[in-house]
Parts: sequence; structure tokens; C-alpha cells
Amino acid sequence: MDKDKKMHPVGRYWLNQALAIDQLLNVMGGGDPDETVSSRLGKLQRKNGGSVPWYRPLSWFIARGLDAIEKDHCKKAIEEDEGKNGLFI
Repeated sequence: MDKDKKMHPVGRYWLNQALAIDQLLNVMGGGDPDETVSSRLGKLQRKNGGSVPWYRPLSWFIARGLDAIEKDHCKKAIEEDEGKNGLFI
């Protein structure tokens, strides 16, 4: 989303809720509390030559679904400055 565009407060509320849930799910999976699942999956893809390894079936399934909604979603969502406080990728 273009950060320069003004968002309606109700839209911003729901976007913030979605982001909070995304980050919570990432933490529950051992990730950094400031990183999203998409960013973490994008880093996993990058680390493994562009795809999620076969031995991570849930990660593969989620990345596949997100990338089906938006082409290369996980790679585009990588937050280089986040993820240092996670337990593992």
C-alpha cells in the first residue's frame, strides 16, 4: 500500500488488526515480534534458492497461498531490518 495516501480511520484500524495478528502468529512460530510471517517466509525462500524446503510443509503451504494472492508476495514483504530477535527462520 502506498504510504503517502491517506487511509480512512476504519480501514487503518482493520489493517492494524491484521498486522497485529500476523506478527502474533510469527511469534508463536518462533519468530521476531516485529516481523511478519510474509517477511520471514520471504527470507526462507531467499535462503533456499527461491523456494521453501520440502521439510517445512506448513511454511510451503502458507507461502504458496500468499504468493497465489500476490505474485512474489513473500519476497516483496521482506523486512531487512527485522527478524534479529527470532529463534530461527
